[in-house]
Amino acid sequence: MLLLENAAIRSMSDTIREQYQTDIIEGSILIKDGKILAVSPRIELPQSADCMKIDVNHHLVMPGLIEAHCHMGITEEKKGQEGDDCNESVHPVTPMLRSIDAINTMDAAFADAVRAGITAANIGPGSANVVGGQFAVVKTSGRRIDDLILKFPSAMKIAFGENPKVNYAGMNTSPVTRMAIAGMLREELVNARSYLEKRDQGNTDYNLHYEAWRPVFAKEIPLKAHVHRVDDIFTAIRIAREFDLNMTLDHCSEGHLIAEEIVDSGFPAIVGPDLTTRNKIEVQNVAFKTAGILANAGAMVSITTDHPVSLIQSLPLCVGLSVKHGLPMEDGFRAMTINAAKICGVSDRIGSIEPGKDADIAVFDGNPMEVFTNTLMTIIDGEIVYQKCEEIF
Repeated sequence: MLLLENAAIRSMSDTIREQYQTDIIEGSILIKDGKILAVSPRIELPQSADCMKIDVNHHLVMPGLIEAHCHMGITEEKKGQEGDDCNESVHPVTPMLRSIDAINTMDAAFADAVRAGITAANIGPGSANVVGGQFAVVKTSGRRIDDLILKFPSAMKIAFGENPKVNYAGMNTSPVTRMAIAGMLREELVNARSYLEKRDQGNTDYNLHYEAWRPVFAKEIPLKAHVHRVDDIFTAIRIAREFDLNMTLDHCSEGHLIAEEIVDSGFPAIVGPDLTTRNKIEVQNVAFKTAGILANAGAMVSITTDHPVSLIQSLPLCVGLSVKHGLPMEDGFRAMTINAAKICGVSDRIGSIEPGKDADIAVFDGNPMEVFTNTLMTIIDGEIVYQKCEEIF
């Protein structure tokens, strides 16, 4: 067992907040077999208990941070083309591609994530294709990807706007217009729905391409829509409603211009990356204010670095800049913990510190959104995977 004592616990649990009537509990966390066993102002153990105790010295203890959309391990740092497996950019519709077959956990970004207190990330293909393939939520420390999987598949990547258009321009094949992107996606969804109906009736052979859509139509995972411009956001919403599917609005760069409509759609937004250049026409309205406007309007919001577009370790800084530009502080904490967990479909396991959940925990010497704050310790599945130095408490 592991006992964290004298901790300033920001649990991100509504249940614990209501129980103690405060956002931060001065208390202890008991961990056993990789799970959180208890959270309380005081935990007494028998002297005979086999338990490692750490006095946190009143530092901030939070759920491990969560990156809701990135490409680390698929687009590897320092390796150029040899380490880039993000886009199978020769066929526009590839739902059967699985991110877990391309994630290299030896990518330096994984260690950077752990040092930043990031304990889980939703990783998948890029946006060169109309349908890119399947995302996976994975833990950030370990060598064998199969041992790190928290949820697979976690989403089906689809993309609208410039990226598919630019990728297929000059190839003498579709799509080269927004109309073609939407039309090809509709055709794929119609064919997938027809296949699943026939397959369930025993009237067709197994097809890996279309079988990949099963969890999407069962509403077990969402469409993960790459959208920047207002018109692309509306097209994504239109198609998701047409087929009665769940969806996340990823990037959502012009979401602040249509906040009410996004709230009305019921789809959550994963905003960003804002810590980057406006290098395309469709991101000309990128701004840190977007997350705050959406959250204040009532949308569920998380933040993405879109690593390696901006670096994974900048996640808390990106959230802090969003807070500086209008995102309420509490929504900032939620954006990189429980909101991200809910949006990724893993809030039963991570995103808050409460009994029964995975012991994925980060210890900071201040607010992680502030640039001078240090990560003192990162714990994943109850194991200390990073410690700033031997005597930090």
